[in-house]
Formats: sequence, C-alpha cells, structure tokens
Amino acid sequence: MKTIAVLGSTGSIGTQTMEIVRSNPDELCIGAVAAGSNIRLLEKQIREFRPKLAAVFDENKAVLLREAVKDLDVKVVGGMDGIIEAAVLEDIDTVVTSMVGMIGIRPTIAAIKAGKDIALANKETLVCAGHIITRLAKENGISILPVDSEHSAIFQSMNGENRKRISRILLTASGGPFRGRKRDELNSMTVEDALKHPNWAMGRKITVDSATLVNKGLEVMEAKWLFDVPLERIQVIVHPQSIIHSMVEYEDGAIIAELGMPDMKLPIQYALFYPDRRYLNTRRVDFFTLKQMTFEEPDTETFRGLELALKAAKIGGTMPTVFNAANERAVSLFLDRKIGFLDIYDVIEGCMKAHKPEEEPDVERILAAEKETYSYIEDRW
Repeated sequence: MKTIAVLGSTGSIGTQTMEIVRSNPDELCIGAVAAGSNIRLLEKQIREFRPKLAAVFDENKAVLLREAVKDLDVKVVGGMDGIIEAAVLEDIDTVVTSMVGMIGIRPTIAAIKAGKDIALANKETLVCAGHIITRLAKENGISILPVDSEHSAIFQSMNGENRKRISRILLTASGGPFRGRKRDELNSMTVEDALKHPNWAMGRKITVDSATLVNKGLEVMEAKWLFDVPLERIQVIVHPQSIIHSMVEYEDGAIIAELGMPDMKLPIQYALFYPDRRYLNTRRVDFFTLKQMTFEEPDTETFRGLELALKAAKIGGTMPTVFNAANERAVSLFLDRKIGFLDIYDVIEGCMKAHKPEEEPDVERILAAEKETYSYIEDRW
C-alpha cells in the first residue's frame, strides 16, 4: 500500500489523481490533501478518502473547513505552514505537487528534505527553482517523477538507456486551439475561443498557456532541469493529433517515443506506480482510424510565448521567474477580459525588459522577483 499526499487535490491534476486512487483502493491511499480555497470539494474528498490531514492555503477557509468536518478524525491546518505539514507527514511515501503557482516551491523543498518522492505537476518548481530542487533531490536520494504528459513520455523513452548517449529531446506540442492562425486573426480571439483546446482537458490557465505556446516554453525549461539536457538539444515539434507525447533521439539516430490517447490520468498513474504499470480504463489508439500523424515547425513569430520563454531560460537566474510571474498575471487579466489575447505577450516582454536578472537566486530572492513583477504589472496594466 502506497500512501500519497495530494497538494492541489481540487484542481484538474488533483481530481484525476483522486480518480486513480479511487480505482486502486488496495494499492493506493490518501494520507493528506491540500488546496488553495475550494473547501466545498475538499470536504467531499475528505469524507470519501479519509486522510489524516487536510490543509487549506486560505486560512479563513481552513477555519470553515475545520468546522465542516469536525465529525471526522482529520486534522485541518491552514496557510503555507499547513501545506508544508501535509507534504512532510510521516506516513507519506509520495507527494503529488499539483498546486498552481509559486505556492508549490516551499512544500516541494520540504517534502524532498523529508525523504518523500515527488510526483511533479507544478511547473514553477523547476522553472523558477530548478537549480535548487535538482540539487536537493540528488543530496536526499529521492526521485522526481514527472506528471506532465510530455515529460512522462521523455522519462519513459529513457528507461533502460544510457542518458549520456542522448542526442535530442523532441518535445511535442498540439499547437493549441489557434494553430495555423496568423497574428492579425488573434486580435479578435475571445476567452471562450482560447479555452477550446482540441485534444486535452486541462485547467483554464494551462489551456490559455497552450494557446500562446507559453506552456511549451515552460516545458522546455522543465526538461532542461529534469533530464540535465542543454536547451539547444531540446526541440519543440507541433504534432496536432497529440498521440506521440514526446520522443528521445540517441546518438545512433534511433528515436524512442511514447504514444497513447490524450489522457492525463496515464502519466499520473505511471508516476504513482513507477516502475510498475497498472490497468487504466482509458481509450486506446486505433491506428486504422487515426490513419496518419503529422508534424509541423512551431510558428514562433505569431505565437511568441515559446520564443520569450527560451530567451528567459538562456538568461537564467531570476529571469525565468519573471517570465512565469508575468505570464501568470497576464493570463489572469485575459481571463478577466481586461486585456486581449496578444496583450499577454506584451505584458511578458515588458516585464522581462524591465528586470535586471540575478544569478543563482535562493527561494527568498525568487519570491521577491515574483512580487516585483506583480507590482510592475499593477502599475502599468
């Protein structure tokens, strides 16, 4: 029996993680759950899975949840300290980190220091603090198991291979809902248009990130840290069918890929049961119906998110944090209908131009750079 903590249990990745636990009650159990503020769903999860501890980042909501579940044997805690307590609970084997935003960095660090394996679905952890996280993981002898479909595919394609023989990582992208459109067409795109992803069912922010190609830029940064491969050896390929989830090319020219239908439960379950596999009730690829798979070069002139991300990654230091924070706030403004779709790029670029990067930032400096970026945006947008 493996006991897991799910940080971000009420979000898209979190709820799908709970589905997997529900389907494997003899092998997985929930020891702790954590959420930002959605205590209505969190209460339902507590009553079903009976964790020992539940954490809510919003401390006022934690008080309400504590009252709502007072009939149960569960400890309810609040704030960042509460999230960290959920991550380091003694009985936990694996921590699923799927909380959105910088909120995930401190609990992940605490979990690593406590000797917990990490099923990683929080992009900011490696994008902003990869130099800290990877060092700590190595020092503490823990595994970081990728939950993103692309990174899981890369991880699976490296199994049993000599990583010193890797030539390229081929990171696939669906192209998002606006693939094939030109810049002048994007001026009129609405929030509803951006949220119509052709293949994947994801949260609102990550769906917009897919439309801007920012998400793919963040994934390149993650891949650099996860697999210790330089940026110039990571190539993004648009694959509209989303059947090949990513590939690895080796020195002899051989390419190993992981294929499957678009379903986030597959990489989540793989991370939870690694190195074993379990049956998953999901659609199978029918190659006769599929007939063909196509590939394209990403249009970085129209969809500038990837280009800006690579620029931030090459500069390094605090610049990836600024890129991430600027995008997070810009997407929020877009979803609130305060800026247009193309304005997202302008917000990111403006913040990057205004920032003076610092090398090898610690967690405090990373969080300060995020705060400074938010302030810069509030003063101008």
